[in-house]
Amino acid sequence: MSTSEPAAGQHILIVDDEVQIRRLLRISLKSQGYEVTEAATAKQGAACAADCEPDLVVLDLGLPDADGKQLLAELRERSSVPVIVLSVRDSETEKVLTLDGGANDYVTKPFGIQEFLARVRNLLRTAHQPASEIPFDDGHLRVDTLLRLVSIDGSEVHLTRKEYAVLRILVARGGRVVTRSQLLREVWGPSHLEDTHYLRVLIGKLRLSLGDNASAPRYIRTEPGVGYRFVGYSRD
Repeated sequence: MSTSEPAAGQHILIVDDEVQIRRLLRISLKSQGYEVTEAATAKQGAACAADCEPDLVVLDLGLPDADGKQLLAELRERSSVPVIVLSVRDSETEKVLTLDGGANDYVTKPFGIQEFLARVRNLLRTAHQPASEIPFDDGHLRVDTLLRLVSIDGSEVHLTRKEYAVLRILVARGGRVVTRSQLLREVWGPSHLEDTHYLRVLIGKLRLSLGDNASAPRYIRTEPGVGYRFVGYSRD
């Protein structure tokens, strides 16, 4: 286990047994002003997370002493710290299980460092914002959950109860992936986890109401085989 020289800014823990990956992430994150701590095993990662209380964890699933999902479960027992999973595992099942298990985002190796840094910024920016108190407003779309009001260019958008519920959940997660099963469970209930067509139809109607385009999304992006992500926060 090794710790980089402290830098001004938020603290990020990298748990990955690949030296080259850790080096790339360390250099890239430190160049942005983050403080970085590194761990090569799940055991080291758990100890570091307890000791340094990071603002964000970057977690590999293929660790030498345990599956990364085990460490994720340990983290979730005591913390809501944002977790970005980095993994060569690209199956739909693996992504869904990991996101349902508490990961905030899932990035498949190899990955683009600029996109990765954007995801880090987005998670850190939104992780501790109570969405119920801070409206989303980009000058075009406004979602105010205190008033339960959605408007475009000042004109109210009328949504059904379920359409609003899905939008509220996506906005509240602030750019993080929300799996289909999470949305179905929270909006339709646990008996509807297989009714993905309900969600697909609703997302289509919601996009239409927001003037969004599935092929070039401004707000709601489909993560194929996994779920959906609100991208309004991360267009920087």
